[in-house]
Amino acid sequence: MATTADFRNGLVIEFNHDLFSIVEFQHVKPGKGPAFVRTKLKSLTTGKVIDNTFTSGHKVTTARVERRDYQFLFKDDMGYHFMDSNTFEQIPVQENLINAPQFLKDGQEVEILFHAEEEKVLGVELPQHVVLKVVYTEPGLKGDTATNATKPAEMETGATVQVPLFIDQDEVIKINTLTNSYVERVK
Repeated sequence: MATTADFRNGLVIEFNHDLFSIVEFQHVKPGKGPAFVRTKLKSLTTGKVIDNTFTSGHKVTTARVERRDYQFLFKDDMGYHFMDSNTFEQIPVQENLINAPQFLKDGQEVEILFHAEEEKVLGVELPQHVVLKVVYTEPGLKGDTATNATKPAEMETGATVQVPLFIDQDEVIKINTLTNSYVERVK
């Protein structure tokens, strides 16, 4: 058991018969009335984000969540297959549990979240940035950089990302998996 004083980003709690991760929280002490905590909670099963307000000192049940390193192997009709880096055990995971499946490539290192008591997969998190090769994009025009114009580029995994006009085919770029956006060129 924990109280609202123990809230922190990333804490997993049991709420409304589901597991939620605290995305953000704010302790509010109004001039009149009792203090309370505003939270944004993300469901680990559905991915929905909800707003909820707890009164200060409210008791919640925390869930033990373990993060384990896995490596992406392949995708088939059973789902995405990952291998434990230590035990070489393989597990299939459904696409809806992966935060950015379009950026997965063979051999990619990921973290899989497990519910510690039930050994149930709660989600798969890619690193915040991945490095991928551009396989196709329209050629950019020289000198056309006065504005922040972008163009679509297809990556080696099949994902499409908006990139600046100076990015050419066969270049390697860094992509932010949280925002699906271009970060920089990689040399």
